[in-house]
Amino acid sequence: MLKKEKKYEFRKRLLEVHKKDVRNRDLKPENNEIEFKNGLEIVLPENCGEIALQGARDFIDYLFVSMNVSAMITKEISGNKGSIVTKINPDMKEDYVIKPEKTINITAKSERSLAQAFYCLEDKMNLRKAPFIKKEEIKHTFLFSPRMVHSGYGLDNYPNEHLSAIAHAGMDAILVFVKGVNQTPSGFLDFNELIYRAAKYGIDVYAYSYLKSEKHPEEPDAQEFYDGLYGEIFEKCPRFKGVILVGESVGFPSKDEHVSVKGNNNDDIGGVPTGKPAPGWWPCYDYPQWLECVKKSVYKHKPDADIVFWTYNWGYVNKEDRLRLIHSLPTDISLLVTYEMFESYQLGSVKEFCADYTLSFAGPGGYFVSEAEAAKERGIRLYAMSNTGGMTWDMGCTPYQPMPYQWIERYKGLREANEKWGLCGLMESHHYGIWPSFISDLAKQCFVDENADMEKNLEAVISSRFGDKDIDKMKEALKFWSEAIRHYVPSDADQYGAFRIGPSYPLALIKEIKPESEPFAHFGNGIVEVMYPADYHPTNTLPTGRGILPFIRLDEEIKSLEEMYSLMKQGVNIMEDIGDKNEELLYLLNLGKYICCYVRTGINAKKWYYLSSKLKSEADSDEVLKLTEKMEALLLCEKNNAEEALEYTDKDSRLGWEPSMDYMGDSEHILWKLKHIKYIQDFELAIFKRNVNK
Repeated sequence: MLKKEKKYEFRKRLLEVHKKDVRNRDLKPENNEIEFKNGLEIVLPENCGEIALQGARDFIDYLFVSMNVSAMITKEISGNKGSIVTKINPDMKEDYVIKPEKTINITAKSERSLAQAFYCLEDKMNLRKAPFIKKEEIKHTFLFSPRMVHSGYGLDNYPNEHLSAIAHAGMDAILVFVKGVNQTPSGFLDFNELIYRAAKYGIDVYAYSYLKSEKHPEEPDAQEFYDGLYGEIFEKCPRFKGVILVGESVGFPSKDEHVSVKGNNNDDIGGVPTGKPAPGWWPCYDYPQWLECVKKSVYKHKPDADIVFWTYNWGYVNKEDRLRLIHSLPTDISLLVTYEMFESYQLGSVKEFCADYTLSFAGPGGYFVSEAEAAKERGIRLYAMSNTGGMTWDMGCTPYQPMPYQWIERYKGLREANEKWGLCGLMESHHYGIWPSFISDLAKQCFVDENADMEKNLEAVISSRFGDKDIDKMKEALKFWSEAIRHYVPSDADQYGAFRIGPSYPLALIKEIKPESEPFAHFGNGIVEVMYPADYHPTNTLPTGRGILPFIRLDEEIKSLEEMYSLMKQGVNIMEDIGDKNEELLYLLNLGKYICCYVRTGINAKKWYYLSSKLKSEADSDEVLKLTEKMEALLLCEKNNAEEALEYTDKDSRLGWEPSMDYMGDSEHILWKLKHIKYIQDFELAIFKRNVNK
């Protein structure tokens, strides 16, 4: 049974790099296996650096903590207790080759690759539940680099153990928000210290720019300004790998006629909106000029910096306008394109859109394909915002989305993009970070082998994490969950509404009351809309008509989410039936139940909007009373749902938390929600009932 956790106690689990006592003492090595025994010698190359040494130390710690085997690092082979002999060959085709013979020989392209080879051995032993390795050659080649993530421990917060977990997941780059030298949105952070620590784990650090561009490149002092902005960052912190540039965050003051003169999304003339977006939301013709200024400032201090230009904000814009910009971009940068957003799809009789990052649509979207083709044509290095760390914005306060068969569809698309358009790098999470899980394990396995059998990889990670006694039941349950996410509705109304914070989401009627957030939170409740929105934002979405009136879409959306709920519950029921659950499986099942509560809240929020809208426009007194009765019944349904969710948030302090919002869907906020339900019943609904003319 899972014990009740205090707030932030999930971090204890994140700080546990290696699981204790994984070894099954009843197992014996087979004839085709090598056993690691006490006294194992790990022979490192002469003049090895800090990454190789850290990787070897990690492996020794793993053997001791997980397998009860003591090993040592040496530069010479004594030949007494078995050995692992390593060498570096930068000219080899693969990233690493492991040859388990009498001596296990590892040849790696780089020190990073050598560390990953050690992690590979750990993965094999976790699956075997014993310190045994088959006598068969292992060859791995990394399909993607960089693989970038934000912290899942806390915004821009990277303890060594979290860095180690990120490296074990096969990722080689992290992101930190930058507002100035050693300045993040959360305050002071010693960038160089983080860069030095991350480097030991084979991890690069990218600066995610929050630096405001106050000068147009045509202004006389523009270059001097950018030298003092981007140039200073790379002068003081030259080991930053590169910089991420996205229109929404950098505030470029464009002169493009399509955008707001005031530089925001509320542009007006005499109080009348112009309908023009801020420059961050349009592929302005002068972005290449701005990029040249930034490049010049950065390259002065780091000539090989990776300048990553992200087209996130204008996926809704006509293809011709988007591609016109890409065809004018410099070719010595990296183009980052979001993989699944902005895609339209048919939901029954209604045309819907993927408003933000979502797993409901595996991808790739037409937006990504068009820009990937253009990047290949121009010879521009191509990255994708793929969310393959395991999380999207579908359910904002969950650690990851346990829908592996849908993730596999995404992996297939990314691998195809690698072949077709040269996709070589991934951004795998945004500020919601990464939670190491069987999903991140699966991504790692599917991204290191050109001929990966993804379903076989899934069986392996299921066995490694949850045990191998009921794999068929686990696969059946996870197929239901994977089908469930395909019925999710990835609209702004949902992703910034009920599905942002789940069962703590209030069903507002008259007064907009938001659940409180911590004062130190980066976004907090600022990205939560509690008055159920119409999903219509003319400035940002008019070019593609994304605004869909609620009464046109609600019935189809409710029907789809009801199917999602049913599928999630079927998966839960199968998983419940598995006997002798280990802790990992208990947490997974607890997460699945919490997601069910998420979906129930999403359904109830739509029904509430429908009833409350009818109530406010109803003229017949009898109908008003009938509507209030239905609303009271719905409040009771949501009350029961929220109370059920408390059981799950009490057991897992990660549920209800997200790095940029901090706690918004935890037990404390759900209890607030229950008080809000009583307030709606006793006051706001009571007003409508009391004032009925009878």
